[in-house]
Amino acid sequence: MVNVVRPGRHLKVAVESWPIAGGFTISRGAKHEAVVVVATIEDGTYFGRGECVPYPRYGESVESVVGSIEALAPQVAAGLDRDRLGDALPSGAARNALDCALWDLDAKSTGVSVATLAGVGQLKPVETAFTISLASPEEMARKAREARDHWLLKLKLGGDGDEERLAAVRAAVPDARLIVDANEAWSETNLERMLEAATAARVELIEQPLPAGADQVLEYYERRVPICADESVHDRASLVKIAKRYDAVNIKLDKTGGLTEALATMAEARARGLKIMVGCMVATSLAMAPALVLAQDADWVDLDGPLLLARDRGPGLIYEAGEVFPPAPALWG
Repeated sequence: MVNVVRPGRHLKVAVESWPIAGGFTISRGAKHEAVVVVATIEDGTYFGRGECVPYPRYGESVESVVGSIEALAPQVAAGLDRDRLGDALPSGAARNALDCALWDLDAKSTGVSVATLAGVGQLKPVETAFTISLASPEEMARKAREARDHWLLKLKLGGDGDEERLAAVRAAVPDARLIVDANEAWSETNLERMLEAATAARVELIEQPLPAGADQVLEYYERRVPICADESVHDRASLVKIAKRYDAVNIKLDKTGGLTEALATMAEARARGLKIMVGCMVATSLAMAPALVLAQDADWVDLDGPLLLARDRGPGLIYEAGEVFPPAPALWG
């Protein structure tokens, strides 16, 4: 990877709120807006941007993320690069925004795309899942039917009633590919029953069925449907503990702390025989664009954040027939 250093950079931080179309519900609750933090790094001629989503589940708030980013302004001005950023901030949303802004700035100032700088090659469109929020079986079935342009659906589940939700959605869209995300809502008590329901519904992947820290039992379960770690994995360091419990990992830039660590985490996960999902928080196209570099070599892609918003920033990513297309340079990279 090429790392470009140019001292004299200026850092700006902005908080933005983007309304969600109809709300977004998972097992931990519902929200109606996506609050994102955008870091912009300027060098007098060019600028690079990175967007992140502070996540309370990981102890983050908008205020803490903004403070962490702003605290690095002197180091950014002195030429902080991606390699040293990992020593300056832990993995998480704040580092993600800065890391992606540095990648974007390097691409714009050199005239070389992020994909090339990262050694990935030319980006291509990829199929992305479309998320169906947690709701009643009837409502989720209706939304699944309406998502007829998407052949890969991701169902948000919540514990009680999930068997009925799975059956209703499968009956509504018999030919669609289904993945499900329990967001830690299942338990060791009902796990066997839920796995049977997922098998009957021809689900091809189950995300984070058990709470992180209470998933040891997965080491001993027969894999009728592959199980993917989300909340249980953040970066390379967390792979050591969970590799025997899961078949796949969901890599999100807001967890790894940016594209730099995400690429390294993907390589390590592959070396351990794990499959890869590239996921996202609910955010704009600016947050999805860096993840598309990672998504080129993923087994599943879930980068539908902008599709869940009432409106996206412009220019945004192009979504068509269930695929998401590479970003224009004016957006990122």
